[in-house]
Amino acid sequence: MDKYKILIVDDEPDNLALLYRTLRGKYEIAKSTSPVLALQMMKAEHFHCILSDHKMPEMDGVEFLKRSYDISPDTMRILVTAYTDAGILIDAINYAKIYRYIKKPYNPDELLLVTQGALEYWQLKSDNNMLVNDLKELFSGTITAIVEALDSKDSYTLGRSRRVTFYAVKIAKALHLSETTTGKIELAGLLHDIGMIGVSDDILAKVDRLSQDEYNEIKQHVTHSVRILDDIKQLKDVVEIIKYHHEYFDGNGYPYGLKGEEIPVGSRIIAVADAFDSLVTPKIYRNQVLPSVALAEIKNHSGSQFDPAIVDVFEQILPEALHEIKELERPSM
Repeated sequence: MDKYKILIVDDEPDNLALLYRTLRGKYEIAKSTSPVLALQMMKAEHFHCILSDHKMPEMDGVEFLKRSYDISPDTMRILVTAYTDAGILIDAINYAKIYRYIKKPYNPDELLLVTQGALEYWQLKSDNNMLVNDLKELFSGTITAIVEALDSKDSYTLGRSRRVTFYAVKIAKALHLSETTTGKIELAGLLHDIGMIGVSDDILAKVDRLSQDEYNEIKQHVTHSVRILDDIKQLKDVVEIIKYHHEYFDGNGYPYGLKGEEIPVGSRIIAVADAFDSLVTPKIYRNQVLPSVALAEIKNHSGSQFDPAIVDVFEQILPEALHEIKELERPSM
């Protein structure tokens, strides 16, 4: 590729000139003494990395980098600061999502090394995103066939895998998860119930209450899913998400009894999306539950079955998601 593009921002012209001289040999550099102007530049052009001073009159570096994240989440962010106050650095990491900070006065070699590391990390993320996209394209026909087979097996759950995936991706994006992670969650959402192919049709269609043995067979769909997909090495991370999507946040789920953040974030997301869609989907043995009632049920199990943080995000994205699903499923004229 051509040279990486770096944006440097410092209200002191001398400091800006020093940053420019240090980096210009290896990278394509844009510079600004104004964080407000720098944000406008970001809207017009993509930068791979930003280096920002901390103390600036229009807005400080943490606030500037936070706003830059909202414009371009994949851009790497480095804070240059004379301060090592723990509170400032925690805000920079959590609030502005910085890659690293560099303390003034800095050694030019250190600056180059940190910048190089940031750009190598950007390239790694970019390559991973391409791999996930290639993976989705490679398996698109197979996944479509599997989803259609699941739909045909149980007409009452027609389209469920796609809706669960839709909710899950909405949650992942609202959580600002990486494009790579979101792509894996998307694949896991489409395939999470593939193991239902191994469950008896009589059990899936049963109107009466399931016996314990029948319920245990339903629970085996997770194991079936893993067995079906386990030999496809490209889906290794996707299988990990599927494997744990019936674990409970309090540790009382199945099949492994994981709890809290031991459960992969993708699994915790799909757990919420799957439970909600199951409630609002009509079944042979019960009528459809209203979305408001289903949401109340999800919230009632927040902290026990579900991750409270994910439930909160789900509640935020749900109105828009329901509207979009309604539009997508509206019959074409």
